[in-house]
Amino acid sequence: QVQLVESGGGLVQPGESLRLSCRTNGIIFSIYEMNWYRQAPGKQRGLVATISSGGITTYAASVKGRFTISRDNAKNTVYLQMNSLKPEDTAVYYCNAVKRIREFRDYWGQGTQVTVSS
Repeated sequence: QVQLVESGGGLVQPGESLRLSCRTNGIIFSIYEMNWYRQAPGKQRGLVATISSGGITTYAASVKGRFTISRDNAKNTVYLQMNSLKPEDTAVYYCNAVKRIREFRDYWGQGTQVTVSS
């Protein structure tokens, strides 16, 4: 059974940092593209950052320069380092794993809440 388990969310003040983790089970992690999405109340879920199986990273414009996505294939885990957090970063953050070779596969975690407030 495939599992994606996020952790690391919480309540922080503006300007502080958090690191989210997403540990996976049941997939060949190294061949999956890994994504972080977020969804704020009343808004659609949006892509925050992507890291390809080869380690290429891309970011939404709103987080570029503040957030860093990374992966540890030995630990089957993807991370999102979030620095200089702003109130508008408040959202539920979701981990997503996508396999695009041969059969398409798409898996989601349950989400972790990040709240940035003074």
